[in-house]
Amino acid sequence: MSKPPFLGLPPTVRARRLPTARGEFAVHEAGEPTAGTALLLPGFTGSKEDFIALLGPLAAGGYRVVAVDGRGQHETDGPRDESAYAQPELARDLLAVTAALREEADGLREDAAGGESPAERVHLLGHSLGGLIARAAVLLDASPFASLTLMSSGPGAVSAAQQRRLKMLLGALGVMEMEEIWQAMRELDPVEAADEETPPEVAEFLHRRFMAHVPEQLSATAHQLIAEPDRIDELADALAALPEPLPVNVISGSVDYAWPVPLLDETAVRLGAVRTVVAGAGHSPNAERPEETARALVSFWSGGLSR
Repeated sequence: MSKPPFLGLPPTVRARRLPTARGEFAVHEAGEPTAGTALLLPGFTGSKEDFIALLGPLAAGGYRVVAVDGRGQHETDGPRDESAYAQPELARDLLAVTAALREEADGLREDAAGGESPAERVHLLGHSLGGLIARAAVLLDASPFASLTLMSSGPGAVSAAQQRRLKMLLGALGVMEMEEIWQAMRELDPVEAADEETPPEVAEFLHRRFMAHVPEQLSATAHQLIAEPDRIDELADALAALPEPLPVNVISGSVDYAWPVPLLDETAVRLGAVRTVVAGAGHSPNAERPEETARALVSFWSGGLSR
C-alpha cells in the first residue's frame, strides 16, 4: 500500500467523475495535454490519492495527468460479485477509461480548430497490482497507448512473504468485519500503520480508504497477486509484433518487499525495457520520492531515457 505524503489537492488538481462505456470512475486530474496524457493506475488497497504528489510535477512537464480509482476501489463503486473483478474485466475497464480520455482529447482538438491531438495515445502507468492490470490491458489492445510503465510490478505472483499475508487477508474476508481486518493488517504491515511521522489526516484517510473498498474486489485481486503467472514473455512477443514500437519502463525504488529488485531488473531485460531505479524509495516511489519519480517519468515519456 502507498501512503500519500499529503491529502490536500493542489490548486491545479481537480477531482471529478469520468463517464465511460463501463460506468463512472473517480479521478484526480491535472494539467493540459501539451505533451500528451498520462493515466495512472494504483495498486492493491490503493487509490488515486497514491499519486497526489506526482500530479503537479507531471502536469508542469506538459502532461494531462489522470489518476483513477479502479472498479471497487475507494470512491469508484463496484458490485458485490467477485467475478466483476477478474483481471480481464479490470483490463477492459482500463481500456474504457483510456477511450473516454481520448474522446475528451478529440474534443479539445476540435475546439483548437483541427490538427493532431497530442493526447491521441496515452502513457499508461500501473503501480504494483495496477501494473499487472495495465499489462493485461496492453495484451488486449496496445493501440491506444504511447508507452507502458510498470512501477514496482513484477513478472508474476508477489513474494512468498506477501503471499502469506494475502492468504491471511483472504481467510479473514467473509469471517471478520472490515474494521477487524483493518486492525489486524495494521499490526502486520507497518506501512499501513500510523506512526509518529504520519500526519493524523493521512492516518485517518488510510483507514477510511480501506473501509471503502468493496470486499469482493479485495478478495479477487488478492487471489490475482498470489496466482498471477509470469506473462513477460507473452508481453514481449506481443510488443515485438506491434507495427510501431511501444516503449516500456520498469521503475521501482532501490528496495521492494513485493517483488525483489533483482527480479525487476530481470523483467526489464526480458522486455528490452528502460530500467529506472529511484534511490531512497521503496515499493512506492510515487509517494516516497515523487519529485525524482516525476523527473524520471517525464524524461522517459519525452524520449530522454533509453536502455
